[in-house]
Parts: sequence; structure tokens; C-alpha cells
Amino acid sequence: MDRYGEELFKGSAKYYSRYRPLYPASLIRFLIGRFALDGTGRMLDLGCGTGQLALRFSDWFEQIVGIDTEPEMIDEAKRLSAEIRNENIEWYIGDIKSYRTEDKNLFRFAVIAKAFHWMDRAMVLEILYDMVSSGGGIAIIDHYSPNKKVLPWQKKVDEVVKYWYGEERRAGNTTYSHPTISHQKIIEHSKFDLEVHQLPAHEKMWTIDMIIGNIYSTSYGNKRFLGDHACLFEEQLREELLALNDAGIFKERIETSVKLALK
Repeated sequence: MDRYGEELFKGSAKYYSRYRPLYPASLIRFLIGRFALDGTGRMLDLGCGTGQLALRFSDWFEQIVGIDTEPEMIDEAKRLSAEIRNENIEWYIGDIKSYRTEDKNLFRFAVIAKAFHWMDRAMVLEILYDMVSSGGGIAIIDHYSPNKKVLPWQKKVDEVVKYWYGEERRAGNTTYSHPTISHQKIIEHSKFDLEVHQLPAHEKMWTIDMIIGNIYSTSYGNKRFLGDHACLFEEQLREELLALNDAGIFKERIETSVKLALK
């Protein structure tokens, strides 16, 4: 993540916690069953963002550690955690290298959601191998689907975003470069054993406000990139989407991929 700088998601935490799609209950049930979670041991959520995924596992571990490099994300995670009176999650600002020097206790289970592509993936797996207990593992989760059909409303959103933000996908101090080696290959070349699971797709309903908020939650769609033009961007996007569906409600089928790195 170093090449993108320290402000990759600066200003996006409030949109992230409110508008990012939640992972389906089927994912939580799958991971509880696959790792026979029973309320004991420790869990790590690396790149935890605002902590919604970690919070959903709070009944299944004695302690959870959520790590993120963005202070605003951790502040929002702490707020959400306090709101539901959670007491068994520790929130840490930093990365896995800095955390490792402070904590020698092993984790039974670790999860890395959509943040994995921002990391030095091979190095992260090398470090985590010594931090995960034998019989445990890491769940790497994303919604990436290379053959997914782009829906008309998504195409329109992409057109408007490119008009206002530019053709290149900005990310922090530079532009985004998608990894050329898949997560699967990275795991295969690590010390871990690999399992790949594709969960059944689930349907997500979007309002226009949710679409705008989700854009602002991303690295490339950070609201600060728009400067004084945010209102104009929102007006155009709203107008274009209402022309497609005057009810302003849009559907999407979301697929969830789970790649397990098992020790």
C-alpha cells in the first residue's frame, strides 16, 4: 500500500460504514462451519476498514483484532463498536508488520476482505503464516467476478464517474494498478494450502443515494477529488439514472469468492 501514500481512503470512512454492501449471512455461516468456530481463540481482521465484518464475528471468538492503516477507518470502527457495546475487539492503526512486533499470540483465524489487492500479498502471507495457529487459516474474500456482465445502470454510473473524475482510476498519491497475479496464485506460491469457494450470488438493491455514497467510499471516487463540483456530479448522476428508471431503484447480483489459505 506504500506506493499509494497514507491518504488512500482519507475522508471516506463515514461513507464506507454506511454505504458499502455488507457481506451476506451465507458467508458468515460458511466460515463458522468451515473453521468450526465455537467462541474460543482469537481472530484477525486485516485491512478491517470500519469493522463491520469483524463485528459480525464478535460472538465467535474470545478476542478479535482489527487492523487498518487509515486512522479515520479505525475511529469509525470504534464508534460502531461502542454503539453496540462490543467489548472484545481491539482496533489497531497500522499494518501487519508493525502489529507483529507488539503481539506474539497466535490467531486461530484471519480474514482479509477487499483490502488484499492493496497489500504486498506475498509478504503479508509470509508474516501471517507464523501468526496463525496450526489447523487455522486465512479467508480472503472479494466480489471480483471477471465474467460479470455490466448492467445498463452500472455502465451509466461508470460513464458519469469517468466524466467527473477522469479516465484514470486515481488512488491516493497516484493511479490504481490492478495486480497481474491472482490472489489464488499468490496463495499457491505461499506456505499455505489453498481452497477456493464460490458462494451463491445474492441480490442487492441500490437507491441513487446508496450508489453515490458507495462511490464516495472508494479510493478512486473519494469526494475530495471533486472539489467544488460534488453537487454537479451528484445532480448529473441522479438525472442520468432516473432517466433509466424513474423509481430510482436498481438491482445487482453480487457474487462472493472465498479463497482459503490453510495451515
